[in-house]
Amino acid sequence: MESRAEAKYIRCSPQKARLVVDLIRGKQAEEAMHILEFTNKGIAGEVRKVLRSAIANAEDRFDDLDVDELYVRRAYVNEGPRMKRIRPAPQGRAFRYQRRMCHIVVELAGRGKGKEE
Repeated sequence: MESRAEAKYIRCSPQKARLVVDLIRGKQAEEAMHILEFTNKGIAGEVRKVLRSAIANAEDRFDDLDVDELYVRRAYVNEGPRMKRIRPAPQGRAFRYQRRMCHIVVELAGRGKGKEE
């Protein structure tokens, strides 16, 4: 039993999002939700939404699913597109900077009887 959820074009740098995603990799789904609830990072709410979506996808896909068996099999953050911006600088010059985006992917799997399938 596997399910997957993905959030694309999140306005957060991948480096910052990976700090939070690394906390939940390999944990039980319920434990991961508790960790994200009390993580003091801005992106934790977005990762929590993706995890909740993956759990809902699993419930929708499998009828005989026990949610307590689910664990975070894979969780990773990919780099999305960058928005190029210009900041005014002294003497008529301009400094370029980039607003980064990321794609967050969470994959769940079931332990126990899910491995027989």
